[in-house]
Amino acid sequence: MPLGVTSLGVRGARLLQDLNLPMTLTDEDLIAQMAQGQQDALRELHERYAPYLYSMGRRMLRDPSDTESCVQDAFMNAWKAAARFDRQLASAKTWLVTIAHRRFLQALRDRPDTSLPIEDWDSPTRSPDPTDRVLAERAMNILSGNERRLVELAYYQGHSHAEVADLTGIPLGTVKTRLRAALARMKVHLGSVSVAPGTGESGTLGGE
Repeated sequence: MPLGVTSLGVRGARLLQDLNLPMTLTDEDLIAQMAQGQQDALRELHERYAPYLYSMGRRMLRDPSDTESCVQDAFMNAWKAAARFDRQLASAKTWLVTIAHRRFLQALRDRPDTSLPIEDWDSPTRSPDPTDRVLAERAMNILSGNERRLVELAYYQGHSHAEVADLTGIPLGTVKTRLRAALARMKVHLGSVSVAPGTGESGTLGGE
């Protein structure tokens, strides 16, 4: 039988690896150990994901120093939030990438007169009109659960198409195709919605 390593910790896992014995320590196991205050688990998670997060941050922030600082902040935020991680809601990678992405966005917002590098990560920058937001949220209701998830990741959480593909495990081309199809359906739906001028309220929507 494979030796369970959750109780052994990261050093025990490395020993099993060196001995060529089966190892079952997952990213989620590491976060569980971080929640118990095991710093070795944080170091191991950092080794696994720091290069990936740094690459993601460089595309957004451009500046190497800012990126490195934000990546370190992201891991510290993950350390503090480890006890709240729920593997039933998201994978460890999705959880960690989301934490890092929020930190990168905050760094961008803190820069004076700096626009987001939309050409590299496909994220919308314009703050929508409240009426537009309401209509968009209603249009989301016509989408399937999978389509809604893709739209939320790309347009509400600000992930690039490449990041959405990585987070969901769906090929990049398929992500783009499904997003285009979802947006097309939403546009058709919105085309049937009338907005009363000056009221900010929609008219009839699906018989309502």
